[in-house]
This record gives sequence, C-alpha cells and structure tokens, in this order.
Amino acid sequence: QVQLVESGGGLVQTGGSLRLSCTASGSTFSIYNVAWYRQAPGKQRGLVAKFRTGGSTYYTDSVKGRFTITRDNAKNTVYLQMNSLKPEDTAMYYCYATHPQGGTYWGQGTQVTVSS
Repeated sequence: QVQLVESGGGLVQTGGSLRLSCTASGSTFSIYNVAWYRQAPGKQRGLVAKFRTGGSTYYTDSVKGRFTITRDNAKNTVYLQMNSLKPEDTAMYYCYATHPQGGTYWGQGTQVTVSS
C-alpha cells in the first residue's frame, strides 16, 4: 500500500509556471505506474500526463509542449512541471498510482489557479 501527498499548487498568472510534486510513502514507489489527473469545477476528472510502460510519457493534447512529467525514485517523488500556464489549466490536480499486481491510489489533490 502507498500513501500519496501532492504539493506545489497555488495561484499563478497566465504564462507562469508551477511544479507539482507527488511524494509517496509506505511502499517501493519505483514499481508503481504514476499519472497526474485534474478536475475543474463542474467537469470530470481527466488524465493530464502519465508514464507509459517502458518509460515513455503520454500527455493530453491540451498540455503537450507545456507540461513535463518526471520522477525521482530515490526521493519517491513524481513531478509535473507546468509552464506557460493558461486559465483553462485551473483545476485540482491529483496524483494517481497503480501497483502492477493490483491496487490503485489517489492523493488528496493540490489546487492550481491561473489568473488571466
């Protein structure tokens, strides 16, 4: 089992940057598949970025070229670097981890607000 804690959210102006962190405790984080999701008010939670099998990455179209997902297994942490932020990026951002043998876990979320 793993516990996920997100941090790094906040209020930023259009064009600004934030780096979100998802830190895990309680298990060997390196074996988990990890993704970032977001949910804006009144909308469904949607995938933002993830690691594919083999280590490549996936990004939803709206963030390609602006967001980067990375991980530091030594620190049990996955990051989401967000550049050139837009008001439509405003949402609660969640870290999501799945164990290869089963088990899915969500963090509590971190709020990102981009002002115009």
